[in-house]
Amino acid sequence: MAIISRTRAQDSASSITDSALDKMRDVRSSMQDIASRSMDVMGDTAGAAQQRLGRYAGATTRYVSEEPIKAALIAAAVGAVVAAAVLLMRSRRDRYYY
Repeated sequence: MAIISRTRAQDSASSITDSALDKMRDVRSSMQDIASRSMDVMGDTAGAAQQRLGRYAGATTRYVSEEPIKAALIAAAVGAVVAAAVLLMRSRRDRYYY
């Protein structure tokens, strides 16, 4: 009787182990599929962004070569705005620390 119970317990444990291993294989396979699809999407997105950036760079280069003075004035204005913003943030930060 004890031998039969032990055999049943071993069979039951073996069955549970096999079932758990099958589930883990399924989960691993699903995760690999998800990772593969995610990498494909990221690659497509990066490629599209790179193409867009290339178009913008080309348009900027064309504009600068066609309108050099206007481009220089725009760059100077943007630089002045950024410098003013940095100085303003810096002066506000200094007020709070002293």
